[in-house]
Amino acid sequence: MGPHGTQVGLLRVLGPAHVWALGVGIVLVGEYMGWNFAVGKGGAYAALIACWLAGILYTCVAMIDSEVTSTVAAAGGQYTQAKHIVGPLMAFNVGLYLVFAYTMLEAANAITAGYLISQVAALTGYEGELNQKPFIVLSILFLAWLNYRGVLATLTFNLVITAIAFTAIIILFLSTSGVLGGSMMQHKALFEGAAALPYGWIGVLAAMHFGLWYYLGIEGTTQAAEEVRSPARALPFGTLAGIMTLLIAATLTWYICTGLIPWEFLGDGTNGSVAPLFDAARLTGSQPLVVLLGVGTLFATLASANGCINDASRAWFSLGRDKYLPGWFGAVHPKYRTPYRSIVFLVPIALAFALGAPLDQVITFSILSGLLGYTFMPINMILFRRKWPMDSIKRGYEHPFHPLPSIVLLTLCAVTFFAVFLGYGTQLVAMIVFYIVASLWFHFWRYRFVARAAQFTMPWPRPKGY
Repeated sequence: MGPHGTQVGLLRVLGPAHVWALGVGIVLVGEYMGWNFAVGKGGAYAALIACWLAGILYTCVAMIDSEVTSTVAAAGGQYTQAKHIVGPLMAFNVGLYLVFAYTMLEAANAITAGYLISQVAALTGYEGELNQKPFIVLSILFLAWLNYRGVLATLTFNLVITAIAFTAIIILFLSTSGVLGGSMMQHKALFEGAAALPYGWIGVLAAMHFGLWYYLGIEGTTQAAEEVRSPARALPFGTLAGIMTLLIAATLTWYICTGLIPWEFLGDGTNGSVAPLFDAARLTGSQPLVVLLGVGTLFATLASANGCINDASRAWFSLGRDKYLPGWFGAVHPKYRTPYRSIVFLVPIALAFALGAPLDQVITFSILSGLLGYTFMPINMILFRRKWPMDSIKRGYEHPFHPLPSIVLLTLCAVTFFAVFLGYGTQLVAMIVFYIVASLWFHFWRYRFVARAAQFTMPWPRPKGY
């Protein structure tokens, strides 16, 4: 509630460019770090195959999200979709998937930012090992403050730094591939013998785990549904333009890094490359490229962490507003019109993982939560079309070839679950057990506080068959 008893909500101030900046901004850091663990799992070619298969998976995600979210235009994204189409228990779980996926990704970004600052300090002649933890804390606190102050400034900031980070990848590609001069690529030498596919096709399967990191988070565009001026136009345009941008960036990133860096170093998560594009720039010997890619890496991590705070807080806020969590979290700031309590509450959780967990583990937890959310989406889409056929409600966007994208998405999710199980079976089981326990808590305790009659808020006709 605002002054004098008036009710306040989130502001509708965003356009298609902000949606693009939110989706690409969260994900582009995946080109700057994390994807290279796929090389360690299966070699260079395995990482490329995983990149394109994951690209198909996320194209299906973007198509499905564009249709459903442009129709269910409310904060919470996939959580709100599940609430209207599947039911409360599924919605509660999807809300948790979103919060954990984005919070873990935020922690991974902060870790990378701290690493990058320590590397820059070493290049400038700093002696000794720089303590990265203060920079990790400061980056998260600054971005949380920015989100607290307003969504328009937050995503305008994301738009600028994401565009710079994407341009840096293009410039590095043009400078090293031979387009603007002599080529520096050493693919033939680096791919000799078994180097390109050292573990055979089982390595391709294992690489699918980290192949998702190229695109993880593009579905976050749905969290802006309640804050865009025209959901039917801005959400499909921003989301589909975003996935096209990421497909280009991911392929160029693979080409640059595998052509300059040996796969053994590129894929080593312990003693190898943490920021592969930055390392590739260092290998060129060009100081301007090193500076540009250092700035690009830092901007990509900040843009991603910034978008993650935005998306995680909207999902948590939506759960609180609907009483799936304590209603205290559903508050909107009377001046800044942001879900300020949710923003502040999630900060210490992100800090705990950023300061106390290894990068690959944090990435794995984020991927697993995201993957569980993607597995729900085909079911959601099929039920949506079945309950409300094409001529029954107005849609902002109608994705083609239904139900083929849903079937492809479900198949690729199953393959990726198996790939994750090969390398991180314990974490997979632990995560599933956690969500089962959370579901039991919601069913037997929390659901009694939910205002059931207020759950269905869309002005749609009765579902077909009900």
